[in-house]
Amino acid sequence: MSGVEGSGGTGGGPILVWGAGAIGGSVGAALVRAGEEVIFVDQAADHVAAINTSGLKITGPVEEYTVQARAFMPAGVQGTFERVILAVKAHHTGTALDDLAPHVAGNGFVVSAQNGLNEHEIAARIGDERTVGCFVNFGADYLEPGIIHYGGRGAVVLGELDGRRTPRVEDLHRLFSMFDPAAIVTPNIFGYLWAKLIYGAQLFATALTNDSIADVLATERYRPLLTRLAHEIVAVARAEGVSLEAFNGFDPRAFLPEAPASETARSFDEMVAHNRKSAKSHSGIWRDLAVRKRKTEVDAQLGPIVQTGRKHGLRTPITAGIIARIHDIEEGRADLDVAHLDELNRLSDTSPADSGAAA
Repeated sequence: MSGVEGSGGTGGGPILVWGAGAIGGSVGAALVRAGEEVIFVDQAADHVAAINTSGLKITGPVEEYTVQARAFMPAGVQGTFERVILAVKAHHTGTALDDLAPHVAGNGFVVSAQNGLNEHEIAARIGDERTVGCFVNFGADYLEPGIIHYGGRGAVVLGELDGRRTPRVEDLHRLFSMFDPAAIVTPNIFGYLWAKLIYGAQLFATALTNDSIADVLATERYRPLLTRLAHEIVAVARAEGVSLEAFNGFDPRAFLPEAPASETARSFDEMVAHNRKSAKSHSGIWRDLAVRKRKTEVDAQLGPIVQTGRKHGLRTPITAGIIARIHDIEEGRADLDVAHLDELNRLSDTSPADSGAAA
């Protein structure tokens, strides 16, 4: 297999999708169905073999279809590519970049279709000018080799790191609109990514239990905890000079410390309604812990919040507490249990997030 170098990074040659799981598989399959040439790369040999043998199947309530495409293990990739979609788990970004970087064309770029602030790590490796930001909030899961469950639509947002409207981001918008016609381009991609960190931290909290996302968000006794968790991250984002953006019922303005309680309750209700509509009842985090029995993205997603907060002298005890409890579950020292949320509630009652040493 060899990539094809085009001009200007706005087309030409196949699209390389590095990571053919929930995000990469869902987006990549839609591109193939729309007539684009896509090459999938994945670390799972059985998944790669299934795609090459039987195609990549998308199942679920949104739509059902199968596409034929080529897939490779990282060692089998040859040549260079202008357009690369990186869709591995956040904690695999560094390893993926080790293998991927030599295959990015000189005029090419990598778009981070991941959870977290991975754009910083990608840009540090290949340069700001070759990195494009992306925010996704749709519901999908890897089910088994060759099969992805697309459970529900959600926000899809693209943006240059410096906010410019460039030909390549316009081309990416065209491509991602093949997956979801509601995809947009923003001049404030980090506003979306930091807002997703708030919502993502709340999802990590729900994943400490076996209850669904909607059930935890709807439970009144946990809303104060989830609100204080949001306040921690809002404080860090503000210290970084980030202007937060709303999406899919999650309104970051409702989680500002000065927000009226009625606005916070409204945002919780809208998040519950959004999640009730999705066939994906539990987060991918919960699936990693309960089904796939593997490590989550907790360090790559929530770790930077604690580290950045420490840089600004801001405490993040609830965020740190969630990280510690996720580690306990990953290592078999604890089970999934709503008791974790009750413990964090007690911790947050005695550990204000806006003063003292950083957690």
